[in-house]
Amino acid sequence: MRKAIQGKNYRQIIASSEIIAAPEKALMLLNFYFYINMPKKNNSLKTPNWVEGELRLVGALDSRMIGLLRAINQSGSINQAAKQMGLSYKGAWQIIERANNGSPKTLVSTAIGGNKGGGTSLTGAGRSLLELFTSLEKQHRQFLEKINRSLAEDFDAVLLLQRLVVKTSASNQIFGSVIAIQEGAVNAEIIVKLKGGEQIIVSTSLTSLKDLGLCVGSDTVLLINSVDIMVITDSDANLFSARNRLPCKVIRVQQDAVNAEVIVLLPGGETLAAMITEQSAQNMALRPGDTVLAVFKSNAPVVGCIPFKTSTTEP
Repeated sequence: MRKAIQGKNYRQIIASSEIIAAPEKALMLLNFYFYINMPKKNNSLKTPNWVEGELRLVGALDSRMIGLLRAINQSGSINQAAKQMGLSYKGAWQIIERANNGSPKTLVSTAIGGNKGGGTSLTGAGRSLLELFTSLEKQHRQFLEKINRSLAEDFDAVLLLQRLVVKTSASNQIFGSVIAIQEGAVNAEIIVKLKGGEQIIVSTSLTSLKDLGLCVGSDTVLLINSVDIMVITDSDANLFSARNRLPCKVIRVQQDAVNAEVIVLLPGGETLAAMITEQSAQNMALRPGDTVLAVFKSNAPVVGCIPFKTSTTEP
């Protein structure tokens, strides 16, 4: 993707003979062009943490143990350090004892009594370990930031990761691209194409369409509750006026005393969950492999947009 726009301005991208033959690719490339060339405003928006990882040394020396050592070094009290780390006094002591027993040199020393009433402090070895871990933490953080910046500039990676991190309470979420929009006086009709070629018609208000900034070529996520989907056979198709009828195959049927959840597989590999009554499931005698239609009205899906530009970062 980056090679396709390298050394070009947006006019040259539009004029490209390859792009003229593929207008959808032109939109994709222009989005990517403006994403990587737009001015960087401030640090308020950070690169998404697509890749995360915990720094752990030789198994047991993790951020919790080092955090406890750091808190002891700051407070001089294991009791205060335990509170800062959200640990019990006993739990903190157990961590320290394991660290001391496993280290060739004592990491934490405790003074009992005395004029100052005793206290807890790091030994020279403990401070050296803390300094080492702090230095490694910085390098580890810089390493992750470099990876995340690289991913943020990769169009295909961003598109994939954006979809994987979407979390909703809806039973079904499927992704597609807008291929047509028909605006009416109050509402708009959006046609979304799934990766398997199936098309879903979505009705939404003109206000929502404007707020989302949807246009032909936009990536979208459709949220559909399982109770809004009917499962029917081809012979029953004419009995329903719902505009969305997706051919699919039954994967499994999970029944309880009242309802049955039917999981179906679309041609593109997506799955949908439909909730029907237990009696309907018995009457239809659905079995894995049966060919059915997933039927739902155009106002059933809630449409959301997936903006290509997820963040801006300082160079």
